[in-house]
Amino acid sequence: MEPVGLELKTSGQTEFMVDIKCEGCVSSVKNKLLNLEGVKKVDVDLNNQVVRVLGSSSVKAMLDGMEQTGRRARLIGQGIPEDFQISAAVAEFKGPVVFGIVRLVQVNMELARIEASFSGLTPGKHGWAINEFGDLTRGVASTGKVFNPGDQATSEEPLGDLGTLDADGNGEAQFSSSKRTLRVADLIGRSIAVYETEGKSSTGVAAAVIARSAGVGENYKKLCTCDGLTIWESR
Repeated sequence: MEPVGLELKTSGQTEFMVDIKCEGCVSSVKNKLLNLEGVKKVDVDLNNQVVRVLGSSSVKAMLDGMEQTGRRARLIGQGIPEDFQISAAVAEFKGPVVFGIVRLVQVNMELARIEASFSGLTPGKHGWAINEFGDLTRGVASTGKVFNPGDQATSEEPLGDLGTLDADGNGEAQFSSSKRTLRVADLIGRSIAVYETEGKSSTGVAAAVIARSAGVGENYKKLCTCDGLTIWESR
């Protein structure tokens, strides 16, 4: 899905998911962006493949510049820097069997709120989790392990473990809870997976990519990768 308003120049921070794999890629992308008119600062998170640009250059100019370096790039969101510290994200399950919507909201820097609604599940309990990757080419099987960053690795329960969904006789499930130390900004581009049983090692029945939610702060347009495509296949 092509973002709207690519020519628009706004003074603030713009986030991109960029196909960077090494320090050489980082240097190439940073140098290209810093040479664009209006760009003041560029921060690159190599591990999460996220590039944050502060300045007033148009989104199109920044996308074109990064792609000229041979890197694929996708817009995640845009706003003033303060908006990125308290943000929201959404994962949309569009069938053909399981339908649902999951909304994650950063209440403060130490607490995230999770709201979810599902239909099309088999009655009973289903494990669900935030998984490492947003690759849906093989459904849940290609989304990796349950998300658990290094500083949480010693915890008995992975940070991305969301517990269980309890589907009623109609296959519908609702969920509302909060989770500490979960940073919504770290989840963009990852996925939420739902499993056949309570165990996260059972067969996965559905997955959806986590995208920055529309209407957050001053973010005017978001990339949505919730249509069964990886973030690089979506356009």
